[in-house]
Amino acid sequence: MLPRSSSPVHPSRGPPLSLSATPRTAAFAGIHWEYLVPIVAVHLLAGLALLPAFFSWYGVALALVATPVFGTLGINLCYHRLLAHRSLTVPRWLERSLATVALCSLEDTPSRWVANHRLHHVHSDEPEDPHSPRDGVAWSHVGWLFSRAPQRKTYAFLDRYARDIFADRYYRFLERHPTSVLWIYAAHAAAFWTVGLLVGRSWGGDWVSGYACAMGCLVWGVFVRTVLVWHITWSVNSLTHVFGYRTYATNEDSRNNWLVAVIAMGEGWHNNHHHDPASASVQHRWWEFDCTYYVILLLERLGLATDVIAPRHVRRGAPR
Repeated sequence: MLPRSSSPVHPSRGPPLSLSATPRTAAFAGIHWEYLVPIVAVHLLAGLALLPAFFSWYGVALALVATPVFGTLGINLCYHRLLAHRSLTVPRWLERSLATVALCSLEDTPSRWVANHRLHHVHSDEPEDPHSPRDGVAWSHVGWLFSRAPQRKTYAFLDRYARDIFADRYYRFLERHPTSVLWIYAAHAAAFWTVGLLVGRSWGGDWVSGYACAMGCLVWGVFVRTVLVWHITWSVNSLTHVFGYRTYATNEDSRNNWLVAVIAMGEGWHNNHHHDPASASVQHRWWEFDCTYYVILLLERLGLATDVIAPRHVRRGAPR
């Protein structure tokens, strides 16, 4: 159990403003440009998919396949269940590989993602919660990312909520060299483009076909996929604290939302998760399918995952 904060913070209010600041200066000073600019830029680049020159059915298929791959392996399995909750253990090389996959979705460094998520659990739907829908659904979905919160950008914050993550040499390097995240994202985008170029050249017989395929892979496989992973992840923060049913009387507003569970590969069974955050599974009824947990079971079968924590009712031997 993480310690509760002894000095409340208010992420929704942003940093204190100088009395001499003009309203315009104050407004711009409160914006987290490091998040706003990349998020807006990738959304605009994903919009290229609407142009006929960039539309293709293979691109649509690529986005539909890549979204659950990057979202499930990178965000759900690695950032959330492996790093944030330590619900399983995998070899160090595999953990770092999955974390690198997560970085290809531009959802912040492992240390900061974990620290903010653990803060959310400690103060869920309280004023200190960084993304509670009680401050507005739009705020919990994405607005909180754009509001500068200096108290959550310090090493002291990481030391309190993600000390075990920051202790890792690779994650510490990412934190101390934040532009490396952009380079990793650019490198994986270049890889998509290059593979598309070679495949298109092979299938089409000329470099014009290769270039067209490369651009389709870049737009759909990288930019559209990134936007889809973002909104799926953000929907867990927003929709599953507003819409759905509650199996457990937890002390916050978490809900089980079947639609989010489908698109987020199980993460939408959020009330189950808040009831038992240590568990590697959020499937508490047979029909609450948790595809991310099935991947964990596969890793366990292959000998790549150990110490997989079962749901509380299984750990205690109680029937469901």
